[in-house]
Amino acid sequence: MTRRGTAEGTRRDHRSAAALVGVRGLATAAHRLDRCRTLDEVVEVASTAGVDMLGASSFAVLRIEQDTARVVRVVPEPADPRLVWRVRASYRADDRPALRRLIRDRVSWVAHAVDVAGRPVTGSDAGAGDAVEVQTLREIDGASALASPVVVNGAVWGQLYAMRELGSPLFGVDDLARAEVLGALLGGAIARVDLEGQVRHLVADDPLTGLANRRVADSAAESALESGLETCIVMCDVDGLKRVNDELGHDTGDDLLRSVADVLRRASDALPGSTAARIGGDEFCLVTVGRRRVEVAEVVAATVAEFPLPHGAAISYGIATTAVTGATSARHLFRQADMAQYRAKRARARALRAAAPTTADPAVTAERVVVAGTAAIVAAQSGIVPRLCALAAAATETLGGAGWAVLMRRPGDPSDGPASAVARGGAPVDVTQAESSTTVVEHGPWVVEIGVSATAATGEVVDTSLDALVAVAVLGAS
Repeated sequence: MTRRGTAEGTRRDHRSAAALVGVRGLATAAHRLDRCRTLDEVVEVASTAGVDMLGASSFAVLRIEQDTARVVRVVPEPADPRLVWRVRASYRADDRPALRRLIRDRVSWVAHAVDVAGRPVTGSDAGAGDAVEVQTLREIDGASALASPVVVNGAVWGQLYAMRELGSPLFGVDDLARAEVLGALLGGAIARVDLEGQVRHLVADDPLTGLANRRVADSAAESALESGLETCIVMCDVDGLKRVNDELGHDTGDDLLRSVADVLRRASDALPGSTAARIGGDEFCLVTVGRRRVEVAEVVAATVAEFPLPHGAAISYGIATTAVTGATSARHLFRQADMAQYRAKRARARALRAAAPTTADPAVTAERVVVAGTAAIVAAQSGIVPRLCALAAAATETLGGAGWAVLMRRPGDPSDGPASAVARGGAPVDVTQAESSTTVVEHGPWVVEIGVSATAATGEVVDTSLDALVAVAVLGAS
């Protein structure tokens, strides 16, 4: 930041009532900036204060990154097409010497397109300021402009830019001083907001998924109950996480948890005012306020159905609402939702067992496998792996099996040795049938394992159908 009167292009003016108003304006701006909690609020306050304190026709806050400045807020919003274009443009320090000095040396500057008498300046007028900035003023019918750096945590974060139109007084050293103080206030407010955001993230967010944590969920539930409006708590559990961790590794398990978080986040977005949180492990929750249970249930069911989890995992969930429990504590409502979730989990396990095919005719089973497998292959993405995965999933579901897998033998692997797993899926371990089995189909280096229920009708006709489908999936992708 420059000392008063040292910036290029400034002219001294006398202390006046307007200057005193500027001092009071700085105090007001400081108080308003202290109340801001977001970067957008900080920039908005600084822009409005800049217009008032500097008597500017236009005032802008610019962000500087990699020696390039771009406007993030301008007051007032321009209507002149020449100004609209400039607000949307980016400015490189290589093209603007004044900007380069501001970034490198933190030097404020002032430029004038006219002199104090309103006459256009000439090239010999040393007090006019940087030639590029003077030319910019001429192009937009400006009389005077100034800029001051915004420093955050020891680095130039951006700049303030003010402009006065023709017929207005030229900016002087007192104007520049006020701009520099406002820039310092803005830099301090940005640093504070950024630090508060980091602290909130550490305290309130789950580091793996980015959702709120248990503390925030408890607080949201307490606030919702105090409002007197209908409060719903949705407790969610991830079926199949242990299997994914055991078979595919904990990194894949972490990715699965992030997928669950994405589902909860989408449901929360569809229920404004709700809070999505990870309670811990594979437990998640959604807290809603002022939403009827039927609406919450419909949104959650639709979202879970629209965004299925990878690797055959699934979400079991239960809902508790004050419309049923009446006035209660947050702890009791969480407990009721947890019990509903366990009931839903058991019901899902029973439904999977009941869905196992009971036909005793292998020909009928083969026909169903061919229809389901062909449709899955056609709908799959191009490539051998997606087609084989789609086929394996469809065949396993048709045959009432538990899980499926696609494997591949790499060049040099022994023909009788184990193949390497490429993908796995199916129902979670805790809801599978102990009496289920696996049918293995091979085609070249590819090995497809298909789950089969003990109650499914099998035989040569079914095996032949599976062999044909695997061949179609492989050869059709070539």
